[in-house]
Amino acid sequence: MKNRIDFETALKLYDMDFFELGNLADAKRQELHGKKTYFNINRHINPTNVCADVCKFCAYSATRKNPNQYTMSHEDILKTVAEIDTRGAKEVHIVSAHNPNVTLDWYMGIFKKIKTQYPHMHIKALTAAEVDFLSRHHGLSYDDVLDLMIENGVDSMPGGGAEIFDEKVRDNICKGKVTSEQWIEIHRKWHERGKKSNVTMLFGHIESRENRIDHMMRIRNLQDETGGFNCFIPLVYQTENNYLKIDKPITANEILKTMAVARLVLDNVPNLKAYWVTSTVNLALVAQEFGANDLDGTIEKESINSAAGAKSANGVVLEDFTALIKNSGFTPVERDSLYNEIKVW
Repeated sequence: MKNRIDFETALKLYDMDFFELGNLADAKRQELHGKKTYFNINRHINPTNVCADVCKFCAYSATRKNPNQYTMSHEDILKTVAEIDTRGAKEVHIVSAHNPNVTLDWYMGIFKKIKTQYPHMHIKALTAAEVDFLSRHHGLSYDDVLDLMIENGVDSMPGGGAEIFDEKVRDNICKGKVTSEQWIEIHRKWHERGKKSNVTMLFGHIESRENRIDHMMRIRNLQDETGGFNCFIPLVYQTENNYLKIDKPITANEILKTMAVARLVLDNVPNLKAYWVTSTVNLALVAQEFGANDLDGTIEKESINSAAGAKSANGVVLEDFTALIKNSGFTPVERDSLYNEIKVW
């Protein structure tokens, strides 16, 4: 692609004047989306916190600091879906720990039941880390697991498990989990099936700016190949209740710079999400002026990041959400999971 930002140039963007960098990212955002800020009415369900893997940054897994193990029944999950359906939710987002004590049907069966009873509900489920775990635990290939997901009603994949692609950092924070190459392979295979996914980056822990740029470049390369990513989601590392022992959280300045750099580097990924769960709602609203055009959704309930200190356990009220976007000078647009516009608020 002509005039594409290379690695060294991307790194230098961090040294630009803060507001100048923000203006560049905002210009790119407006070129792509104008003043529209997307969100959806969604619910996160985290069905189990029992995990076979040991990630230092995780405060959610019951195998570490959290002694309160739980595994939801299909009945409990369906009850939650029934409740959110009455409130107009269009998407259920299902990700969990890597539970070695349940069957493959516990995972796949719930998708089938949701899709059978609520065929209009978009199911976004199973990170590449979960796909890798199910593959290893049940002796299946990635192709087998992905085909089962589609067969049982999964519509798209979330972007979790990417963390940071740099192998040395990955060995430190999540050794034994899906590798960067495996993560990319799983999403490549998913895209080859004509399906869409998102991609995340966990930052603000022990990674360097170089690691972040490397991560973005690998995403850009796969997107050139498949075109399957809907959205890039930089996740701000949460400092509480985990084993990485990061003394100070990353600054708001560095978060916004990273958002802006991502908007400029990822020229082929259409949407950039300021995931308010990890950044706070207020900072996510500011991020709209640093390239972000999506704030995720109302969420209603969230367990994974809130276990590590995020203020996201109970979601946010729809009317408050849209009012905050309007008050910050942008136009709230309700979307479906594949970024088709449903309603301009």
